[in-house]
Amino acid sequence: MNDKINSLLSRVEAFASKIPSEVEAFRVEMLGKKGLITLLMEEFKTVPSEQKREFGQRLNALKSRALERVAELKELSDGVAGEATPLSRDATRPGTTQPLGSRHPISIVMNRIIATFARLGYVIAEGPEIEDDYHVFGALNFPPEHPARDMQDTFFIQRDPDILLRTHTSSNQVRAMETQQPPIRVVCPGRVFRNEAISYRAHCIFHQVEGLYVDEGVSFADMKQSILYFAKEFFGEGATIRMRPSYFPFTEPSAEVDVSCNLCGGKGCNVCKGTGWLEIMGCGMVDPNVLRNCGIDPERYSGFAFGMGVERIAMLLYGVKDLRLYFENDVRFLSQFQSAL
Repeated sequence: MNDKINSLLSRVEAFASKIPSEVEAFRVEMLGKKGLITLLMEEFKTVPSEQKREFGQRLNALKSRALERVAELKELSDGVAGEATPLSRDATRPGTTQPLGSRHPISIVMNRIIATFARLGYVIAEGPEIEDDYHVFGALNFPPEHPARDMQDTFFIQRDPDILLRTHTSSNQVRAMETQQPPIRVVCPGRVFRNEAISYRAHCIFHQVEGLYVDEGVSFADMKQSILYFAKEFFGEGATIRMRPSYFPFTEPSAEVDVSCNLCGGKGCNVCKGTGWLEIMGCGMVDPNVLRNCGIDPERYSGFAFGMGVERIAMLLYGVKDLRLYFENDVRFLSQFQSAL
């Protein structure tokens, strides 16, 4: 087989025609379905196991060189006298319409959320995806041994308990409060990571948009009105919300927010499990300890925070029932969102 490989390699190097038809004939002879290199690849199956590595590497090198040589000669053959100019180079030929792509549904929804809160005066605050423990947990009222840390199964980096992939974009809120003085009004979009089993309703990667408003005299009523405005913008003027008491270490009081089901009008359906309500976010008044940790006087200032999963909102808007579709890059799925460019 060594002799055959050397012989074919010599032929590849020696071939020098610039006539397109001859270059194509050479390509077929060497690399076609019944080409010499293709047949040699078939013969390789009979090589003893101990020699496969050596001959496999040489065969791959031969094939790569043949492909390179054909490409070189095709480039040199463009415009050779006596050969017909390819139709693709005919300047009078009508152009081919290129299909337009589409934005990913997660990008569409995230941009809509940001634009909605921008009309209320919020600006974007971003931060790193690889964070330290203080900004993800410590500053947000999670003591080192606090059981609330178990609410979020964390990915740590190189077994370092202080460096991790952020589990929420609340770390961006901390950085905003550390570097700005009230009034602070920010939304924090981004990708977050949690060590969860992947299924139709959960994933180890997802996206959030969190919001923060800190100023003098900020009240729970301000928060409720802001969230109601968001719900009506996203789910229609007839949307209503309800708040259920909940727990988050960094807000007190805290609540889960439900919006009336826009599919059944609150009457009950499979999507809302017959309740007439859909959970969309968590929220609450910023805990004074969090303000204090970030250098803001809680005696003078108050604030509220909220956070929502972008995948969840997109599922409600578009009727997507499997979270995994967002991450598979299936063109058939993504092409459905062309109208939302």
